[in-house]
Amino acid sequence: MSLPPAIPVQLLTAGTAACIADLVTFPLDTAKVRLQIQGEQEKGYRKYRGLTGTIVTIARQEGFQALYGGLSAGLQRQMCFSSIRLGLYESVKTFYASLLEDNPGSLQIGTRICAGLTTGGLAVLLAHPTHVVKVRGQADSSRLSTGTLNAYRAIYCEEGIRGLWKGAVPNMGRISIVNVAEVVVYDVVKDTLLRYVAVPSEDVRLHFGAAVIAGFAATLVASPVDVVKTRYINSPKNRYRGVIDCAIRMRRQEGFLAFYKGFVPSFSRLVSWNVVMWITERDFGNTLTPDVALLAAK
Repeated sequence: MSLPPAIPVQLLTAGTAACIADLVTFPLDTAKVRLQIQGEQEKGYRKYRGLTGTIVTIARQEGFQALYGGLSAGLQRQMCFSSIRLGLYESVKTFYASLLEDNPGSLQIGTRICAGLTTGGLAVLLAHPTHVVKVRGQADSSRLSTGTLNAYRAIYCEEGIRGLWKGAVPNMGRISIVNVAEVVVYDVVKDTLLRYVAVPSEDVRLHFGAAVIAGFAATLVASPVDVVKTRYINSPKNRYRGVIDCAIRMRRQEGFLAFYKGFVPSFSRLVSWNVVMWITERDFGNTLTPDVALLAAK
């Protein structure tokens, strides 16, 4: 009998698949962060231009390794964040389905949205410090020159425990939105294709198509929150009075389009990340599930 993987296996599978996706797409994420914070520099000065230009400029001026600045914190973040927001998704979805008495034959949109919001918010609540160190390392790779652990220590000494959770509120909003856009859209698109298109459940085209659509949806809805979150986390102490102040100043000084700075690298990164993560997670799941079922039968 085929049984679903145990929760520890789901957590490990999701976290590992997310780390592999981060390794592949990290330079795109670094380019996105640099473009998002560019408006903080003096008016009229643009150091970075476009996705390719940003990557080339960083590699030329700071060395290729700067494209992976914050990678260690990034992998710590993915193992914490994704193991919770993705690994717990199916279990939480099952809980909400029974709580809301959802029809198993429907697409269960409400149940899936509730599960996505819950696991996304929980991931930020528990693992936000890893995100703070990652973003600051991508904005300025010299901040991690003495190691990731020292970066955590430096933030704590300079800004206190609140510094490690700086920007947690906008990040909770962003991750919850991204989780709904990524996980729920992927889930719904995949199930819809399985229902109405003759595609085998293990066909890589099914997962690729669903992942691309999920990545686009996540970029579209999450970019404004993502830009504000990145600016606020990366800002020196007392530059902004809070997240709302940061957003208002951006709108006043740089216009509405400032909220979509870094859209192309963000889109490229999220689509690539989703494709790699979901296909890797599928392969891991197929490998581990039979073993779990065999152990359960013994």
